[in-house]
Amino acid sequence: MNEFQLPDMTCSHCASMVTKALKLTDPDCEVTIDLKAQKVGVRSTEDRQTLADALAEAGYPPV
Repeated sequence: MNEFQLPDMTCSHCASMVTKALKLTDPDCEVTIDLKAQKVGVRSTEDRQTLADALAEAGYPPV
């Protein structure tokens, strides 16, 4: 499980966009969103950097 801190994820629309970006990268990934903590967990066969790049491209760069 990869976890990312996403300070730009502030609402349910953001969470939806984050999920969409990750699913485009790996359609079979499992995404867990903690909006209050601004964290996302991803279980995926893709490597961490690929997932981080997808998040950054969608406008939600992890810190």
